[in-house]
Amino acid sequence: MTFDYRRNITLLYIVKVSNWFMLTMPIVVLFFQAHGLSMHQIFTLQAIYSVAMVAWEIPGGYLADRVGRRQSILYGAVLGFFAFVFYSFSNSFVWFIFAELLRGFGQSLINGADSALLYDSLIAANRQNDYSKYEGRTISIGNFAEAAAGVIGGFLASISLHLPYYFQAGIAFVAIPASIALRDAPISDLKKHPLFKDVFRIMKFALIESKQLRLQIIFSAITGASTLTMAWFAQPYFKSINLPIAMFGITWSLLNLSVGFTSMYAYKLESKIGSATLVASFSIVLCAVYLLMGFFTANFILIFLLLFYFARGLATPTLKNYINQVTGSDMRATVLSVRNFLIRLIFAALAPMYGWLTDKYTLSTALFFAGAIYSLITIVCLFYFLRAIKRNSNYTSNGIKNENVLPMPGSESTQM
Repeated sequence: MTFDYRRNITLLYIVKVSNWFMLTMPIVVLFFQAHGLSMHQIFTLQAIYSVAMVAWEIPGGYLADRVGRRQSILYGAVLGFFAFVFYSFSNSFVWFIFAELLRGFGQSLINGADSALLYDSLIAANRQNDYSKYEGRTISIGNFAEAAAGVIGGFLASISLHLPYYFQAGIAFVAIPASIALRDAPISDLKKHPLFKDVFRIMKFALIESKQLRLQIIFSAITGASTLTMAWFAQPYFKSINLPIAMFGITWSLLNLSVGFTSMYAYKLESKIGSATLVASFSIVLCAVYLLMGFFTANFILIFLLLFYFARGLATPTLKNYINQVTGSDMRATVLSVRNFLIRLIFAALAPMYGWLTDKYTLSTALFFAGAIYSLITIVCLFYFLRAIKRNSNYTSNGIKNENVLPMPGSESTQM
């Protein structure tokens, strides 16, 4: 029987829900603080998680390209399940480190592999031009799941801060049978090379040889790091404005619903206003909200935080789609993992400093400092990005044409 690769899309939705139905996220800072951790330790834990992802991110993407996307996602799902088992029964900084390492390794195996499998499944179904739409839907489903989980997690936390973690372990388990049911789509122009030589060859091409791909990856990574950092600033900010704990989950849910809605329609907005306008708009919003939160500690800033999450919903599928459209299928997961690698590397380098600034000075100081850093880097990247849109005929109002191909050893070009 011929496998209908559209079935992979549904299964990937299930994996996404399992990974994003995070009952723990609205109260994770409170959970760690209840176990005696400082903000510096909390940000350090997240830096460790990021280092774990960085350490295996690119090899994990390469594994997905060579062993199979399905196998990579399955291994990641198993590690994710055991990570939450450890969270549930841990009560010290050291044990939380172990749980973060397990979760980081597991997530790195899924990152890149899921988007690559989605894109290749669409190619197999002759629907690759719809990638941006489906990637947006996937992100939307994940954020809708996280929004629903926020309300439920807040309710469970009101009974016990451990309850969300017990239930989270069960939810993480759901990704395992869904991963087993996935089927790898054919990968074009797959060539065998020694592991490290091949990984470094792809990295060299993505970050050095291909100016266009390098720009896409770096800009996407800076944007991703800024949105990831804000996710860990949000709960301390809720606390600083004396938001009732019962409202943490509801507020978190509303923020993630905003990401879900804008992700779903990002491709339509881009087709109406063009790439340059869309990219410039969400970049400016992301930087401005950081600075506003650094200047003001007040309830009305939550409106601007909501705007930040709207911008995040536009940025993620748009920038990932640009990368996919100029990357061959035989290296897609690895290249996407390079992007994720840089996001986590930037976060791991800066997060402990943000935690230290919060403990030593104030949350406002840390937010303003983070906003200044991301704004300076984003302005430079945005300048080159907009110049590339203007000068490069491969860009259109809908992104990048598939005319740009990546040369591979032993062939004139890579099949797109």
